This record gives sequence, C-alpha cells and structure tokens, in this order.
Amino acid sequence: MKKTDGGGDTRYRGVRRRPWGKFAAEIRDSSRQGARIWLGTFSTAEEAARAYDRAAYRMRGSLAVLNFPEEAHLYAAEASAVSTSSAAGEGRREVIELEYLDEKVLEDMLLDSGEKEEEKEKEKGRG
Repeated sequence: MKKTDGGGDTRYRGVRRRPWGKFAAEIRDSSRQGARIWLGTFSTAEEAARAYDRAAYRMRGSLAVLNFPEEAHLYAAEASAVSTSSAAGEGRREVIELEYLDEKVLEDMLLDSGEKEEEKEKEKGRG
C-alpha cells in the first residue's frame, strides 16, 4: 500500500524515515492494547515495508493490510514453514518480555535462578 506525500516521497504503512536517512519499521499489536512492536531499522523503505508485511501477516493472516499485497503468498509460505517447525518442537525458546523491573525484583529473580542452579549441581554430585 504505497502512498505518495506532497514531496514526492513514497510512504509505506508502518515505516518512518529517520533524520539520518535510515528507515524504521514498527507495528501495533491489537492484542496488547495497541502496543508498538519494534521491527528494526533498514537501509531502504522497501526493506522496512517488507518487515512490516511479514509481521502483519503473522499477526493477522490473510486479513492483514500489506504494503505489497502481491507478495502475500510468500508470507503465507513463511508462516506455514514456521508453524510446521514449531509444531515439531524445533527451535522453541521461551521468551519473557519485561517492560520494567525495579532492582529488588530483578535481584530476587536472579538469586532464585542461581539458587536453583546450585541445587541442581548438588543433586548431580550426590547421584
């Protein structure tokens, strides 16, 4: 979905131009009250727009509004490849997103995980 502003520049959904010339891409996640999800910084507006399209297709499937709707079949193939590999349990990682932790909470979490590791090591030594 290309738009041309008055200056002749082509604009894409989810893409902003940085003052130093790079292009930033982000998307809003409707399942998280419209929170912004950072997709990265890219050399060209088209690269950033394609990153947006991939993220939009992952979030919304065939209902996504894309910058390059003619490439939707590529995103569908990517999505099916990802779901196939995750269904097989390959490459699964647990990701925890934290917006803010005060130092006390962070220290407690680190100490808890460190104590658990020490317990595991002690059990290995006993067995």
